[in-house]
Amino acid sequence: MTTTAEKKPTDLASACAELASRLAKNSMPFTEEQLERQHGKEKLSIAERLDLLFDQGSWRVEVGAFAAEDMYQEFGGGIHSAGCRAVIGLVHQKPTMVLANDSMVKAGAWFPMTIKKMLRAQEIAMENHLPTIYLVDSAGVFLPLQEEIFPDKEHAGRIFYNNSIMSARGIPQVAVVMGPCVAGGAYLPVLSDELIIVNGAGNVFLAGPFLVEAAIGEKVDAESLGGADMHCQVSGTGDYNAGTEQEALTTARDIARSWRRKSADFLRDPWKMPKRPAEDILKIFPASRQAAYDSRQLLDCIIDEDSFLEYKEEYGQSLVCGTARIDGWHVGIVANQRNLVRSGTGEVQIGGVIYSDGADKAARFILNCNQKGLPIVYLQDVTGFMVGTRSERGGIIKDGAKLVNAVSNSRVPQITIVVGNSNGAGNYALCGRAYGPRFTYAWPTARISVMGGEQAGKTLLSLEKQRRKKNPMTPDEEQEFLEKTRKHYEDHSSPYHAASRLWIDGIIDPRETRDLISRLVKSANEAPLAESFNTGVFQV
Repeated sequence: MTTTAEKKPTDLASACAELASRLAKNSMPFTEEQLERQHGKEKLSIAERLDLLFDQGSWRVEVGAFAAEDMYQEFGGGIHSAGCRAVIGLVHQKPTMVLANDSMVKAGAWFPMTIKKMLRAQEIAMENHLPTIYLVDSAGVFLPLQEEIFPDKEHAGRIFYNNSIMSARGIPQVAVVMGPCVAGGAYLPVLSDELIIVNGAGNVFLAGPFLVEAAIGEKVDAESLGGADMHCQVSGTGDYNAGTEQEALTTARDIARSWRRKSADFLRDPWKMPKRPAEDILKIFPASRQAAYDSRQLLDCIIDEDSFLEYKEEYGQSLVCGTARIDGWHVGIVANQRNLVRSGTGEVQIGGVIYSDGADKAARFILNCNQKGLPIVYLQDVTGFMVGTRSERGGIIKDGAKLVNAVSNSRVPQITIVVGNSNGAGNYALCGRAYGPRFTYAWPTARISVMGGEQAGKTLLSLEKQRRKKNPMTPDEEQEFLEKTRKHYEDHSSPYHAASRLWIDGIIDPRETRDLISRLVKSANEAPLAESFNTGVFQV
C-alpha cells in the first residue's frame, strides 16, 4: 500500500463542536468596542453589509472562511479570513458571488493570502458564471510583502485580468466602493460593469493625497481627488452616487434585478428526505482512521431515499459509483469503499485503497456522467493506490492514468468532499484541488497529505538511519524522531491547515453535506456546459 492511516482516534461529534466554535469566532472576531468605532464612522461591519445585500433568510456558502488563519505572525497575525469575505448567496433569487474587503482587519490591506482568496473567488465566479458584487474598502497592498503580491502571474494584477475576462464572457460585475480604493486596486471597480460610490466614504484614485504631494507637490484632499462627487460629476467614472452604505447596497440589489440567467439545465426532480437522518453520520463514521465502514451507509444520510442506482456493483468494489438525487438534483457519485471487499479474482481488497479494477470502473463511470451531463460528487477517504508486484503487473498505473485523464477532462461540474484521508495519488485521482473541481470542502475529520504520519515517520526514520550508519541512533532517539515526524504530519495534514492556505474552500459539519452539495449544484447550474467531451489519448 502507498499509505498507512493515522492511528489517533477522532470523535466526530467533538470535531464538529470544535468546528462550530471556530466558525463562530472566525465570523465575528471583533469586540463591541471595535464595532462601535466602525459605526461611529457611519460604516457597517462585513456581516451587516452581507445581511443587507443577500435575500433575507436565504442560504449562503462561504469560501475561504479560515484563509490565513495563524499566518503572518511576524506582522502581529490576526488576518481574519485573509482580510476579506467571499460568499455565494442569493440576490433576487440569483446565485451571486460577493467579494468584500474587511476594513476592520488591518484596514483591509491585501496580504498574499488575500490575493489568493480573491483570485479563487473570481475563479469560482468564472467557472460557474456567477454575477459578482465587489464591496471595496481597502488600504491597498500590504507593502512589507509587496514582492509576494505584485509582480507574478497569480498576484494582484491577475485580479484585474480576471475582471476583464469576466466582462468579456458576459458575467455581470458590480463594484460598491465603501472606503479607500487606491493605486492598482482602483482598476477593480472601474473594470466592473457598474460602479457605485458611497459619498463621503468611498475614494478611487491611483495615488492618494500624500503620494500626490510627494510626487508632484500638489496639495489636495481625498474627496476632491477621488470622491463620489468628483467621479460622478466630473470624471464620469462613477455610475451611482450613494448617500449611505445602506443606499449603495440597495442600488446593487436593484441592478441585480435585470441580470439575465444562463443555465446548464441540470435535471432536478421533486426531492425526498434521505433514508437515514444526517445525525446518523456521527454514528457511522468511525473514530479510528483504520476502522472499516460502508460508504453506502454514509450515502443513505445524504442522498434522496431510493434514488441510488449503483454502477457495476460487483466489479471494482474499492470504489462505489452510481447515480443518485441530492435534494432532487441528479448527480453522479464516486466514493471510496472503506469496507474489506473482494475483487473478481477473489482477492481481499483493503478498504480506502484504489485498485486497478476500481480505477477502471470509475473512469468509465465519469465518461457516462459527462455523456449524460450529470454533475459528479466525490467523497474522498482514500489512502492511495495499491502497489506491489501484483498491482504493477495488473496495470495499476495504466488504470490509474485512465481515471486521472477522465477527471482532468470532465466537462461537467465536479464537487469534492474530503471526509477522511486524502493521501498521495488518491487525492489526485478523486479530483483533488489540482484537478480543478468547481468546489472542494472537507469534514473536520479530513487529513490531506502525501502519506499518513505513521508511514511518513517510518520512511523518514529509515532514511535517517541510513544517513547515520557511522553514528547509529539509540532506541530513544528513534522514538523521538518518530513522534516528532508524526506530530508534524498531524499538524500539517489538518483540514484547518489546508483551509488556511485555501487548498480547500472550507470545512463543514458533516450533517450539512446534503444542503451544501445542493447549493453548490444550484450555483454550478448557472454556467452552460461545454458542447463536447474529449479525454484525449490513454492506455486501454
